[in-house]
Amino acid sequence: MKIFGPLSATAVWLLLTGCQTVNSDNDRPARIVNPDAGSRAALQAAVNEVLGTEVMLADTALTDSSMLTIERWPAGTMDNPVPQGRILEKPIQFRLVINGSDCILIDQRDSARYALENTSCVAE
Repeated sequence: MKIFGPLSATAVWLLLTGCQTVNSDNDRPARIVNPDAGSRAALQAAVNEVLGTEVMLADTALTDSSMLTIERWPAGTMDNPVPQGRILEKPIQFRLVINGSDCILIDQRDSARYALENTSCVAE
């Protein structure tokens, strides 16, 4: 019976936060404006979280376009170089949208949404 209290509190929290989802009908393609260390860190953290690894992003990522494409590039060495033209995986694409005043990064593979804190964006 001691578990019932925390479980019911968790269920109520999930119910309340689930009701606060953003209507994706209001999404508009966007780009980042006035990028700074905070906005770059938010984008970097979101992409790293999605991919489960650290990736290198340009400081200008998502400032000219709403699309961000990440291509996998396997590590090679002098003794074992990467064969050219052998990467068969599709690139991973993200789209930045603005919904109200929120900048949201969407993983195009599964439509998962990641709000970017400390980021200003404008509709394209």
